[in-house]
Amino acid sequence: MQYIKHFNSYRGLIAGIDTKIPLINGAYTTAINFDNAATTPPFLAVLEEIMNFSPWYASIHRGAGYKSQCSSTLYEEARSIIGNFVGADPNKQEVIFLKNTTEAINKLSNRLVNLYPDAVILSTCMEHHSNDLPWRNKYTVDYINIDKEGKLSLRDLEEKLQHYQGRVKLVAVTGASNVTGYMNPVHKIAAMAHGYGAEILVDGAQLVPHASVDMLSPKNPGHIDYLVFSSHKMYAPFGTGVLIGPKKVFQQGAPDCPGGGTVEFVTHDYVKWLSPPLKEEAGTPNVMGVVATMAAIKVLKEIGMNHIEAYERQLTDYTLTHLERIPNIQLFNYHQDNHPKVSIIPFNIEGMSHDMVASILSHEAGIAVRNGCFCAQPYVQRLLKVPKEEVQRIMEDDTLPHLGVVRISYGLYNTYQEVDALLRILREIAENRSYYKEKYNKILDFG
Repeated sequence: MQYIKHFNSYRGLIAGIDTKIPLINGAYTTAINFDNAATTPPFLAVLEEIMNFSPWYASIHRGAGYKSQCSSTLYEEARSIIGNFVGADPNKQEVIFLKNTTEAINKLSNRLVNLYPDAVILSTCMEHHSNDLPWRNKYTVDYINIDKEGKLSLRDLEEKLQHYQGRVKLVAVTGASNVTGYMNPVHKIAAMAHGYGAEILVDGAQLVPHASVDMLSPKNPGHIDYLVFSSHKMYAPFGTGVLIGPKKVFQQGAPDCPGGGTVEFVTHDYVKWLSPPLKEEAGTPNVMGVVATMAAIKVLKEIGMNHIEAYERQLTDYTLTHLERIPNIQLFNYHQDNHPKVSIIPFNIEGMSHDMVASILSHEAGIAVRNGCFCAQPYVQRLLKVPKEEVQRIMEDDTLPHLGVVRISYGLYNTYQEVDALLRILREIAENRSYYKEKYNKILDFG
């Protein structure tokens, strides 16, 4: 527990940390946010940097004015700062700014079509929809299996790479699951993929904010070819996503989103595209979002990603140890196996719906969690061991309750005192299920 005292001091870095919210009984309490896997609150330093930059904000790249030149310089400097944070090679990899991870994966799926016609893309059974759906309408997609505990099967990956005999061009895998928090051995997966002539995309949306990430040199067999992540999950709002990949890929062909800012010369009969990354960033770029991202990265580097990972892991282990002692709690990731995880804990209370439990936590204790399938429905269906026939029935009948679990997800600013508050209310709910079900069926019309 060596990081406890040290990390409690970092609560002061977060905007809105002492916000008071109403409870169902009319009292007010300090909000507790355990929904960081969806979106983190902003660093105060990020908001301050935005305010400091605002007087200099202007349209970039095509303006001769002094403010435009300042904004353009900062925007381009951001690429090296952000790339350095994850070990990208500035000589061989482009850093492209987009709205979020979802847009980044969609862009990549569009840009690879001409390079890899008739390709097989290997996604996995634990992916967010954003690393599954964009591949479906353009490629043959297959899914790397998971074991009974929800972890990725490297044996199945090897078998599929062998089966397709060189047709697999990309393995698209999450760095850390947004449902279970399980971290995948991305460098080992990369080496396996490269051994069969495939590349690797790592969805870093849940990994980059919580652990050190190094894409490694392209000369290393375990290097990451493509990395995507979102700033809003790393304490920087304003809507910026990042796509990092080989320069040679984006030098070829037309951008998937042509328009202003993507061209060097145009007639009605001819288009000369700008060089990447500019031709991949159509329209007026989100300079404010990029400034926010840089400011957040500065804070994260000052704290140290290894320290963040260690503290959040301790917080997660502490929670799991105590959750296991509460009756009627069903956990969906395993505590004793020492498999690397980011700070995510999925659970249910037996005999209660996930949406009811989440609502009770909010109304009774001011604790924000997420519930449902977290845009990873096939994975949650597997974790819940729901037969395909039942999934089909739920899909066809809108009156049936939707499948799901409750998700706790921590940030670097969360404390043991907040966790203890969660554990107290969960024990209260789990030991008095009938009372709370009756109460909330009446209040919120749960069926």
